[in-house]
Amino acid sequence: MKNLYSKLSELPMGSDTTRFLDYLSIEAGLADNTLLAYGRDLEAFAKYCKINRIRNLKQIAPKLIYEYLRILTKEKKSESTINRSLVAIKMFLRFAVLTGQLDHDFTSTLEGPKRWQRLPIVCNKEKVFKLLEAPVETDPFYLRDKAVLEMLYATGMRASETAGIKISDLNLSIGYLRCLGKGKKERIIPMGNTAMKVMGLYLEKFRPTLTKPKSGDFVFLSRTGRPMNRVDIWRIVKKYARRAKMPEKMTVHTLRHCFATHLLTGGADLRSLQEMLGHVDISTTQIYTHVDFERLKSIHKKYHPRP
Repeated sequence: MKNLYSKLSELPMGSDTTRFLDYLSIEAGLADNTLLAYGRDLEAFAKYCKINRIRNLKQIAPKLIYEYLRILTKEKKSESTINRSLVAIKMFLRFAVLTGQLDHDFTSTLEGPKRWQRLPIVCNKEKVFKLLEAPVETDPFYLRDKAVLEMLYATGMRASETAGIKISDLNLSIGYLRCLGKGKKERIIPMGNTAMKVMGLYLEKFRPTLTKPKSGDFVFLSRTGRPMNRVDIWRIVKKYARRAKMPEKMTVHTLRHCFATHLLTGGADLRSLQEMLGHVDISTTQIYTHVDFERLKSIHKKYHPRP
């Protein structure tokens, strides 16, 4: 973030932008990755403003923003990237109204490109089980890596959430853990017997061999004893996905999709799944109802008047 702040200080409205990012961090509690994404989006917009000789917030108009979005489209940026940039700009301008730097909020009139709803990639249970069995006892970090994979599939957590888990967040006696998700929102997730067993073995037999003074209370540690980060978790999944001959697009988020879809297939209700995934809006969770085609087919066959 320091490097980003340094770049922003050289651009128009740089101090206003850094003040806004501080607000998102301290008051809104957004995750570091989200802050970096919004910060880079606003840095790119500030560069565009500089080219167009826009020096202060009051010179920003809807026409300028739409022209900027058209440039992003010409650069073949994805719809999600363009929409995120627009969200960052709108939030920034609303903050300016809130702090009295702007008198009028015109952000409600701004619309981004319509996004197609893409179905997530999901693997069947047999393929996921093959991935979970990919670590073997001869691997130098067998127990840790197996615990990571089992935890991801058992809880549906994101990579950053998994990396952030601490020993104090675990309750292996009753099979629950506490997870801090996006916006530092806390949720409680059940684990399952297999994940608890593997986690218990890792904590008892292998984690102590990795522990260093810098390790802290974090569950998953690197070979040097430092807490693992989301990239480390991503690499573990990729490593064993290749070994298990999984699809190239197999990622941590694919395991999250598998967790959600397999729960729905087993009869879980949407509200419970929403709670476990940490979705604010249930419409985000509803996408998984479209993934399990066999379930949809059986429902259609059971209830349609003309089978």
